[in-house]
Amino acid sequence: MKRLSIGVRLTLWYLLVFAAAQFLFGFGMWIILRHSLYEIADDELSNQVDDLRHFLEAQKKDASIAKLQEEVTEAYVLEHSGDYLQIYVLPQEWIYRASFMQEMSFPPPVQDLSADDPLRQPIYEDRQAGGRRFRFLTQHIAVYGRRFTVQTGVPIDDMVHTLTLFRSYLAMFAPVILLVASAVGYWVSGRALSPVDTLTRTARTISGSNLSRRLEPLHTGDELQRLTDTLNDMLSRIETAFLRVTQFTADASHELRTPISLIRTEAEIVLRKSRTEEEYRDALFHILMESEATTSMVEKLLSLARADSGLNALEMRPVDLRETVRKVAGEWRAVVESQALELTEMIPPHDLLVKGDNAALQQLLNILLDNAVKYTPGPGRIHLLRTAIPTAPDSSPMVPAQI
Repeated sequence: MKRLSIGVRLTLWYLLVFAAAQFLFGFGMWIILRHSLYEIADDELSNQVDDLRHFLEAQKKDASIAKLQEEVTEAYVLEHSGDYLQIYVLPQEWIYRASFMQEMSFPPPVQDLSADDPLRQPIYEDRQAGGRRFRFLTQHIAVYGRRFTVQTGVPIDDMVHTLTLFRSYLAMFAPVILLVASAVGYWVSGRALSPVDTLTRTARTISGSNLSRRLEPLHTGDELQRLTDTLNDMLSRIETAFLRVTQFTADASHELRTPISLIRTEAEIVLRKSRTEEEYRDALFHILMESEATTSMVEKLLSLARADSGLNALEMRPVDLRETVRKVAGEWRAVVESQALELTEMIPPHDLLVKGDNAALQQLLNILLDNAVKYTPGPGRIHLLRTAIPTAPDSSPMVPAQI
């Protein structure tokens, strides 16, 4: 299954995050609006109860229930401020009850007047009556030793309509905003990732024949600039390694061409006509010498290749240098004598231990003796000497040595 592009995935993530943020914002705004509208309605109800308390306190302290009924009815009916009001006083006697409350048969809010009476604190509730919605406040108030239960309400149809309209607008405009946001997000992600496409196209054109080419540097100071700089540094290292391999191949071809040509030429000359035994031996000797030189050169080239690749790791362990010197000297003695040279070595009688790689030490001695044979004219003498660094009596038996 083909994966979506980074631009599309970024757009989808942006759309998801934006949708979640939009939902939280819309829901939060709806909650805030609802709380504000209900707070306005509750403040209005609380003010009505306070006005009623002040009105009752303004009456005579010893006014009868009938007198209170008359005064409250006259005040609230004429001003139409008690359309949703009912006042009850114990024991089961109405002070005032609006006609609407009678038609809807709202029961009297009788509550126990004990210490744990819940109506000592205002109770707000929503009710439906006559196809309309109301917000009611029920509370006990005390005036001149009398306990009144007051229930008053206000219509909240407009408030509910406002909340419904606000919710509808959110549901209507949210998809449009999401579509616009997704288009903008896709455009922004495309603009942000356009340098990556440029880098990709440029990188595809780089091959072994044009490793000197580099990606176009950016100066944005962001992750893309660091990526471009890193890729250019990597290309520089690859170019250096490629040139090193190319140079190594050219040098190896040049170095190997000469001895191989000499071996071939010597063999062709000998095979052109019959030769004496001495001439054959002399030709074979030359071919052997060139073959040995070629072998030594191949070993050197392989050592260089292993060193460049990091595979030529040294195996460090105690090595008896005397055995190494004897072995190498024995292998070179015949070659040295064939060049009219004499090989002498000074090997101490006691153990000479060093910490090193035995193969690397042998290779080092072979290189030294090879150079000595090449650059010492015969007749002559090659000395293989050992110089030891004195050690303290209580030191380790593994002592450093110089060849």
